[in-house]
Amino acid sequence: MRPGDRAATLGSAPGLSAMADTGLYQARSGIEGQDEPMPASRNIETIVQDRYQSALDFADAVRSDIVSFPYDRLFLAVVVFLVFFLLRKPFRHLLFVVAGKFFIGNTHAFRESLYQVLRGPVELFSAVIGTYFAFEIMRNGEDGFIARVSEQVVGTLFIVLAYWAMFAIIGPVTERIRPGAGHLSDSGIDWLRKATRALIAFFAVAAVLQQWGVRIGPMLAGMGIAGAAVALGAQVLFKNLISGVLILIERRVQYGDWIKVQGVIEGTVESIGFRSTRIRQFDDSAVQVPNADLADNAVINYTQMRRRRIFWLIGVPYSTTIEQLRQIQHEIEAYIQGNAAFVDKDTASTFVRIDSFGASAINIMVYCYTTTTRWGEWLQVKEELAYRIMEIVLGAGSSFAFPSTSVYVETLPGEKPDIFVPPDAAAKPTAAG
Repeated sequence: MRPGDRAATLGSAPGLSAMADTGLYQARSGIEGQDEPMPASRNIETIVQDRYQSALDFADAVRSDIVSFPYDRLFLAVVVFLVFFLLRKPFRHLLFVVAGKFFIGNTHAFRESLYQVLRGPVELFSAVIGTYFAFEIMRNGEDGFIARVSEQVVGTLFIVLAYWAMFAIIGPVTERIRPGAGHLSDSGIDWLRKATRALIAFFAVAAVLQQWGVRIGPMLAGMGIAGAAVALGAQVLFKNLISGVLILIERRVQYGDWIKVQGVIEGTVESIGFRSTRIRQFDDSAVQVPNADLADNAVINYTQMRRRRIFWLIGVPYSTTIEQLRQIQHEIEAYIQGNAAFVDKDTASTFVRIDSFGASAINIMVYCYTTTTRWGEWLQVKEELAYRIMEIVLGAGSSFAFPSTSVYVETLPGEKPDIFVPPDAAAKPTAAG
């Protein structure tokens, strides 16, 4: 709207002519340097006129922006973005083909795992490029609002893209180094992967905040002060975290280990986390055990056994002769020494001896170790040994004793005693006599 049009509008509106006169009066008074005070009614009219003028200026600005908005550039920017967005999968395929030329020396499995985890970041990269060109078209060399928004949005997308790619490749890289990890166990590698990803996520959030002008230094200082207060209320959490680190350093347990913590739990280790360890009990129920319980208590690790023990006491009756006992002992010992399922006596203690005289049997001790530590195979070896011992004992003409009680009677009466009849009862006369 031109200035002449505004004047006409002011003149045509009811009461606005008086506002215009007031404005002219104020201007004239200011020019001539008059110091006389303005009446209160005049002051109110001036305020209303100023507000009305500001509203007209704002409406003119909005109308001018709408009329002058570059709709053609907006349309072109949307088209460019859609082209890059729709071509993200062909772009990903092309990039993987080119990158595959540089991974010739790596295994096929490693390349495939990299391709799988980098699909999302590579497709996002194509969309980010499209976003950048779209903003550049809208910007058209200007340094206004669109330029500032373009810098912030595109910069944020590039930060997210970079940290997402780093976060994704941690998994394949750790799997790659797992076979040659040396002192690092599987659980240690998994724990290291989780810790590395947590650090990457933290730095990604910090970089995004820094991109949008948020100062990280004061925030970290505040977190340090608040951390002391939090630490007082999270002592158990930090204790479990440190215990988890000690478990991994000491290699106390690994994935798949059969462990027993006296009075706590017995089962197979499935995972070791920052706060707790998941153990699968033999009834197939999963239990989350705090790491402090595994670090503070004695842990029996059955999986780390080098061999598995069999310790039996076999009872034969006291009627067994010395020759039969020697035959039984010799044949059981020969069977154990001649069977490859048992550890040699020079490697591990092996005994078949007459051990003790029990309450109802002569006890023969069988003490040996099996080469296998697997529970199912160990049970099978025990079963075969039990069959062979039964054959040996019965073949020697003996048998197996069982708890019994013997009653010894020294004498038994030979005849039934006569009934004693008192003499007075025999001589007493009857009533008839």
